[in-house]
Amino acid sequence: MSKLLTIQPSGRQIELGEDETILAAALRANFNMPYGCRNGSCGACKGRVLSGQIVHDDHSLSALSEAERESGMALFCCAHPEGDTVVECREIDAVRDIQTKTLPARVEKINKVSHDVAVLSLKLPPAEKFQFLAGQYIDIHTRNGKKRSFSLANAPQEGGLLELHIRHAGGEFSSYVWNEMKEREILRFTGPLGSFFLREDSSKPIILIATGTGFAPIKGMLEQAFRHGIERKIIMYWGARNLEEIYMPELPLRWQAEHANFSYIPVLSDPIEQDQWTGRTGMVHEAVLEDFGSFAAYQVYACGAPVMVEAAHGALTARGLPRDEFYSDAFFASKDGRKP
Repeated sequence: MSKLLTIQPSGRQIELGEDETILAAALRANFNMPYGCRNGSCGACKGRVLSGQIVHDDHSLSALSEAERESGMALFCCAHPEGDTVVECREIDAVRDIQTKTLPARVEKINKVSHDVAVLSLKLPPAEKFQFLAGQYIDIHTRNGKKRSFSLANAPQEGGLLELHIRHAGGEFSSYVWNEMKEREILRFTGPLGSFFLREDSSKPIILIATGTGFAPIKGMLEQAFRHGIERKIIMYWGARNLEEIYMPELPLRWQAEHANFSYIPVLSDPIEQDQWTGRTGMVHEAVLEDFGSFAAYQVYACGAPVMVEAAHGALTARGLPRDEFYSDAFFASKDGRKP
């Protein structure tokens, strides 16, 4: 018996495949739901089930709590409808005309910018057009057949270069990049993916919060904003344990000197004596809370460790941030997690 998925408020109806998730059905039918990890870890595809019964795959409780499930919320990437189902989800118009492709790319340069972060530059074939939004990610196809996801760290540009920030986290692919990969190698990737990107159709001031290599998509967003002459106030917080983990320290400082609407605040949670640190300390989302009373008039983009993203979401929405103005992408530190 066929099952029908209805998406409100658009009224879009999609016939569900056997054991298909809500997100998979929507993407197959070119309905652009918000999403990130696609494995129940980040919470980007969380939405409300208005009617119908679903079965959930395993997922992170930080992405969807038991209380949220009981209230009718679901992670569409791992929710399997048992029959006709109605959900609430607005389509993302900005990605409607962007095609997901699988392409080859040549390793143009490997630049180890710190003790554990390599900046990988990939060159696309000369005749190939690859359209993406600053902040989205791609899946690299590894030699063992698995896919590893990495955020694009640059804005779309002429020349067909893609920039990835890869932390040496002990996983198979990051170890390969760090120890074996050679320039001019050919990789294959699929993308662009995800709904973490700069919303340029707003006039609200922007707060950017990053931890670790969560700086990568934030960097792409900022390059896009500066290139397009966006004049909205932009404040970026970059959280790390110590100064060594701020792996591109000069770049946000240069942006701050060049753009009057941009401010940069690094925050260290555990500075070491060699840092001689006199700046902000503590958890990065707490520094944001200290600097603002209400977030009702802001847009917030948070990217990095899941614990930070979850804490920032809860704290900032409690201070008036509209839930639909919090955009996030969570990075995972496990050896097989995405975007280390």
